[in-house]
Amino acid sequence: MRLAIALMLFAAPAAAQKAGWGDVGKEAEKPWSFTDAIAPGFWMAWTNATAFFFILIFASIALMGLLEIRNPGGAPRDGVFGLRTTRGDRLFISLLGAAYIFLAWLGLMGTPLYGALAICALWAAFVFWKV
Repeated sequence: MRLAIALMLFAAPAAAQKAGWGDVGKEAEKPWSFTDAIAPGFWMAWTNATAFFFILIFASIALMGLLEIRNPGGAPRDGVFGLRTTRGDRLFISLLGAAYIFLAWLGLMGTPLYGALAICALWAAFVFWKV
């Protein structure tokens, strides 16, 4: 009887290891996420999302510069708000409106922000088309 109990006690850890219990204390491998820190422990929490945001802003400003070189004057026009705006003004209005849209979405709906992103894209299209 003691021999049977001893054999079961020696076999139990091997069976638990085979069943996956050997990984209980180990840290699981985390999949890549768009919001993971680029440099963990750095003084600023740079993520792929924040890097993408700043790249988009700088690319927009560079595009405005190229358009200004190609067609000087900023193409001023009177829009639906009664303002005389240039391309740079319209970019600023669309970015400022997008910031307010995202803040309102976060305050009222929370995350995820895909709906706010769609509304911001429509806002930017409206501003560049009609303002």
